[in-house]
This record gives sequence, structure tokens and C-alpha cells, in this order.
Amino acid sequence: MHDFWNQIIFSNPLKNYAGVIATILLALILKRFLSRYIAGLLFRLVKKVSSGIDKTSFVNLVAAPISIFLFVFISFAAIDKLHFPKEIDFDILEVPAKTIVHNIAIAVIIIGFIWLLLRIIDFIALILARKANETGDLRDNQLIVFFRDFLKVIIAIIGILMVLALAFNVEVTKLTAGLGLAGAALALAAKESVENLIASFIIFFDKPFTAGDVVKVQGITGNIEKIGLRSTRIRTDVKTYVTVPNKQMVDSIVDNLTLRTHRKAEIRLQLGLSVAPDVMTQFVDGVKAILKKDPIVSPTVFLNDIAPNAFLVNIDYFTSPIPLDDFNDLKQRVNIEIMQLMKKLNIEIAGASTDVNVITKTNDRVIS
Repeated sequence: MHDFWNQIIFSNPLKNYAGVIATILLALILKRFLSRYIAGLLFRLVKKVSSGIDKTSFVNLVAAPISIFLFVFISFAAIDKLHFPKEIDFDILEVPAKTIVHNIAIAVIIIGFIWLLLRIIDFIALILARKANETGDLRDNQLIVFFRDFLKVIIAIIGILMVLALAFNVEVTKLTAGLGLAGAALALAAKESVENLIASFIIFFDKPFTAGDVVKVQGITGNIEKIGLRSTRIRTDVKTYVTVPNKQMVDSIVDNLTLRTHRKAEIRLQLGLSVAPDVMTQFVDGVKAILKKDPIVSPTVFLNDIAPNAFLVNIDYFTSPIPLDDFNDLKQRVNIEIMQLMKKLNIEIAGASTDVNVITKTNDRVIS
């Protein structure tokens, strides 16, 4: 039996294979429990920094990457105890197969570690978002999403550089220097992307608008749903989805309708010339009385001009920044009451009734 376990197969005794397989199986069985235990330890550290953290959310986020990272790390550590079989030690493009397998193992471990870091960033962003919700300021949520995505991009780039440097022995500094000219050309090609990235920082720090605001920019009116690293997404008032580069959002005149202090309504009436002065006075006073019934700010009603074919009456009023549906209901009520007042005073719109006389001249006789 002792001789059986000492049999050499592919440059290793059977007992070494058995030990590696047992280690991998043990890691496969215990990875779930170990990952949750380690996640619990990490949770204790995080909880000391910030209270009121949900343990379940934290464990659910980091347990999976910890589990895979542990399994891969233990498996490769166990396999590393074996001698690489001479029977399969061949070269691929002048690179030994042993080196290829070793580099792939390092790359997988680095990728697993980077994945774990990305999940931790997601959890930190989740904590900050919950605290931001307590303040009620949407700008804080917007800033959290932005920096979460930004940090994830930076860590992903660092992960790629680590794979190149540690797994494939690429000298990153020489690679960067060698790509100097190509980088300059790439920078020129990506000029607009860089400008949009810089514009996104300007938006987040200057805060001319935030996610959830209703804005009007370049003839587009809608609700801002997301501000990204490159562009801003707007849900328009006709329910289309528009993507506007951040540079244009910074360079253009943006009317933030959410931040307005009042809503304004305008009515321009052209009344018939048959309206007597005393009736016009009653009409103006009546409209003012109508506007005083509702929560209207600074109503203005006056006879603006006397034109050759009409009396021009201007009616302007403001309201507090009430919801649009309520504002439209208010406008409708005011308009209907003004119509009823016009009917009561027997006032007609200019040109509402026109008599047309046809005059025909025949044999010096005029017929109308």
C-alpha cells in the first residue's frame, strides 16, 4: 500500500495528488463558512468607523468575492506544491507552459482581489447613500454615485496594470514611456471625452443642477435621471430619453426649472372696441377680484394699449412653485372665471362677430 502512494505519475507521487485534491475539496466545502466568517470580521472593523450599518447587506456584497478568492488562492497554493510535469513542459511561442500556467494563476488571484475591492466600494457607497437620504439633499446622492463609479474605474485600471506587471512581467514604466507618442495621439482623439470628464467634475462641484431636477437646455426640457462621467441623461417632457454630453451641459445656458421661486401665467386679451370705459373698469376690477381668490402672488391686470381694432388687456400673475398639474388646474379655473365675467359684462373678443357687406355697382346704382 505504501508503494502504491509513492508511485510517480507526471513527476509527482500519488500521495501529493491526494493531498492537493483533499485540500481543494476542503476549500470547496469550507469556503462558504470561511467567507462569511471573514466578512463578519471585516464588518466589525467597518462598524467601528460608522454605526447603523446593515450586516446582511455587507455580507451579501463581499461574501461571494471572498469565497471565490479564498478558493482560488488555496487551490493554487496547493497545486504549487506539485512539480510541473515534464511530460507537458513544452513551449508556446517560446514561452514555457509552466510559466504560462503560473502567470494565469497570478492573474486570476489579482482579478479576484480587485473584484473584492470593487464590492467593498459598492458597500461604502451604499452606506453613504443611506446617510445622504437622511439629509434629503439629492446632490449628496449624486456625488456618491459619481465617485463610486470613478473609484471603480481607477481600481480596475490599477488591476489591469498589476496583471501586466506581476502576471506577465511587463515593465509598466517602460510601457508607459513607449506609448508616449501613441498616448499623445490617443489624448487628441479622446479630447472630447476628457473635456466631458472635466465637465462632470465641474457639474458635481458647482452643482448647477442635480439628479431629479427639471431643466431646459438647448431646447430640451425634461427631468435629469443620471449624471455620469461623460454625459447627462434627461427624460424629456414627451417621455423620450436624451443623452447630452457634459461639456454641452456646462457650456450651454441651463434653465433649472426646479429652482424657480414662482410659476408665471400670462393672459393677453384683445377686446372689441364696443366695450365702454366704465365696463372696461368693471372688467379689470373683476379680474383682480378673481385672482385674489387663489394663492396668487403679485397679480397685474391693466389696459395695456388701444389699437385700431381692439383694446389690449394684459393679465400676469405668479404662484408659488406648486406642481405642474396644480398650476394647470389653477390656470383653468382663472380662465373660466374670466370667461364668465366677460359673458356677464357682455364683452366680446375683438373680431368675434364681423359683418361683411358686399357692394356691387351696376348702371350707376349701388346695391349692398
